[in-house]
Amino acid sequence: MHEHLLLILGLLLVVMLLVMLAQRIKIAYPIFLVLAGLGISFIPGVPVLKLDPEIIFLIFLPPLLYEAAWYTSWNDFWKWKRTISLMAFGLVFLTSIVVAFAAQSLIPGFTLALGFLLGGIVSPPDAVAATTVLKGLKVPKRTIAMLEGESLINDASSLIVFRFALAAVMTGVFSMQEATGQFFLVAGMGIVVGIVGAHIFYAIHRFLPTTPAIDAALTVMTPYILFLGAEHFHFSGVMAVVSGGLFMSFRSHEIFKTGTTRINMTGVWNTLIFVMNALVFVLIGLELPDIINGLGETSLMEGIKYGLIISLIVILVRLLWIYPVAHIPRWLSKKVRQDPSPGWKNPLIIGWAGMRGVVSLATALSIPVMMNDQAEFPLRNLIIFITFVVIFVTLVFQGLTLPLIIKLTKIGEIDPILPSHEQQAGIQIRLDQLAVDRLNEKYEKNLTGNSLVENLKDNLQNDIQLHQSHLSSLETCSNRQNDLKEYHQIVLDIFALQRKELFRLKREKLFSDDEIRKAESQLDLNELKITGNKHL
Repeated sequence: MHEHLLLILGLLLVVMLLVMLAQRIKIAYPIFLVLAGLGISFIPGVPVLKLDPEIIFLIFLPPLLYEAAWYTSWNDFWKWKRTISLMAFGLVFLTSIVVAFAAQSLIPGFTLALGFLLGGIVSPPDAVAATTVLKGLKVPKRTIAMLEGESLINDASSLIVFRFALAAVMTGVFSMQEATGQFFLVAGMGIVVGIVGAHIFYAIHRFLPTTPAIDAALTVMTPYILFLGAEHFHFSGVMAVVSGGLFMSFRSHEIFKTGTTRINMTGVWNTLIFVMNALVFVLIGLELPDIINGLGETSLMEGIKYGLIISLIVILVRLLWIYPVAHIPRWLSKKVRQDPSPGWKNPLIIGWAGMRGVVSLATALSIPVMMNDQAEFPLRNLIIFITFVVIFVTLVFQGLTLPLIIKLTKIGEIDPILPSHEQQAGIQIRLDQLAVDRLNEKYEKNLTGNSLVENLKDNLQNDIQLHQSHLSSLETCSNRQNDLKEYHQIVLDIFALQRKELFRLKREKLFSDDEIRKAESQLDLNELKITGNKHL
């Protein structure tokens, strides 16, 4: 027990150091962790790790999907639902079909059912890898919204393809009509389970006397319970988590009423998701020696050749699918043409961001070792090795070249979007004006009898004037970007000085630690207004 705990802690420490190194050399950490894990695995004496697919699916997948659903903009998701659906369903099915027939004709002993099995495994891109690579780069909001929306659904569609292909291999029987009906049943009922479960947790958060710690703990439990509940009835656990996450996110303003709860929950989830993402990607690299040892009769060079061909297929299919999806609906619908054209740059970036990751590896590892008749599962180890090559090629090659493509294309925003600082000022004016109106309507007597309430109104009105002046200066300033950057630098410098002063006050013991911590928290919130929530 002590050895296992020491191994886990040592692996976590190595992962943290590797992430810091990746930040220093400015490489997206999923790419760097896979390469580092691969390098570490060949060091003599390093224990060979064998990943249990049940651990990947049960421990890692539910919270990763839930967090992605939580931070997905429902408005953006609904606005681009047509494109997202065509990528998450149409592209997954097309990739599975092309890979199935290619593998059948290319690889000796591969049946069509095994081809669909491989297609279902390698068809879904990994959202974490794409969004991590794109973080900090100037990419249109539309691009991010489509990639995030696609990632919420494509795991479910690919896992359903995998499930039916696996059943066909195990039983030797496959019915397209039955499979189609089962697909809609499994996905639809998964959504129902997710919505029902989310309503239960919504009621617990809303109507029971929870604390910030309990609320955070419940949000961690929610994706696991939704996933297990759906899988218990043989429905899609992925769709249950995604639908439940979207519902809870949409109603979060009703559930979490205090700032303490929201800040506490954000901290818990940022840490949890960062550790899980980092750990999963380094485990992918560490798994390679065990995969190579299991190749059996297939030589390493043959496995690499098959993997490279399948990688090329999945990359080309995605690129060839994206352009018709982006432009054909515009030719057919006048309503669609009202939105600005994506041109050729946006589809190129979306197409090139199709990096595979942990879901593909976990799905491949979940293939049973034995058939129902106790015979060995055909070509299991080769399928796992091909999956690893596809993950490696798409993650490393596409991940490293994606920033270069973005830089060369010089892509800008497609849709008209107000700058973040203007939106913040506009929102604050609305909120402050609402507060002033409320004071005038409901607390008119308190304004004359209570100096604190009177001061509150004066502060709100001053705040409104400050934000209005800020917006006016932005409109009239000829070089507002430089002025704004300079303004932010000055404010951040003041915040840094104030933090040092708070530390000095703590040492002087003139004020209680609780009050100093409150002041530190307020500084953090003020800084977030400028820097944004830049977390891994």
